[in-house]
Amino acid sequence: MITRNVTMENGVGLHAGPAALFIQKASSYKSSIWVEKDDCRVNAKSLLGVLSLGITKGTTITIIADGSDEADAVQGLSDLINNDLAAR
Repeated sequence: MITRNVTMENGVGLHAGPAALFIQKASSYKSSIWVEKDDCRVNAKSLLGVLSLGITKGTTITIIADGSDEADAVQGLSDLINNDLAAR
């Protein structure tokens, strides 16, 4: 199991369009992946789950992955948040 903290830097947070991109990316991995904010943990492959966290700009989340491609999953999702979504 691998975990990493990431801070959301884009203007709208992880809502609607950005959340859909995040879910697509998470779903491309075989590992089980979760997103944690405060004391709430949701499946990173669930749009409703991710949206329910209310992740806004400046929010720090924890990405947790467990499985055969866990390192790639955590790195890929962190890169997505830090690079691709940060520009939105």
